[in-house]
Amino acid sequence: MTGNTLRVVLDTNVLLSLYVFADSRFAPLRQHIESGAWLAISSMACLDEFRRVLNYPQFGLGEATQAAAYAAYAIRVNLAPAPTTALALPRCQDRDDQKFLEAARDGAAEWLVTADKALLKLARRDRLRGLFRILTPEAALAST
Repeated sequence: MTGNTLRVVLDTNVLLSLYVFADSRFAPLRQHIESGAWLAISSMACLDEFRRVLNYPQFGLGEATQAAAYAAYAIRVNLAPAPTTALALPRCQDRDDQKFLEAARDGAAEWLVTADKALLKLARRDRLRGLFRILTPEAALAST
């Protein structure tokens, strides 16, 4: 950790839980970000996915709700810098999830918080030792 601030990347499903559906189980995660205890790290590719998913018809979110959810997170997030090293990452089975690994690496995150099975599989294989941890939202809560 850098100082007392934990650097974290949140995947899109976690963001939906925090900023759209206000999942009360995970409310402390959002509070950590808003209080400054956690520094949210992302990339333009990750933010673009969040914006795109907010517009999915199955969520039935109006434009104002989408904009408010996106803005509530975007105002708190810090963009990871462009990669300066060629630090190799394992390949995620789901290519769409590779951007979260890259954001965590490039933003020097300690944690990537996700419920995604393909990302969690990498955590079980301990493929990212020394870079960052991949945690479920429940494990992140238990670790704070």
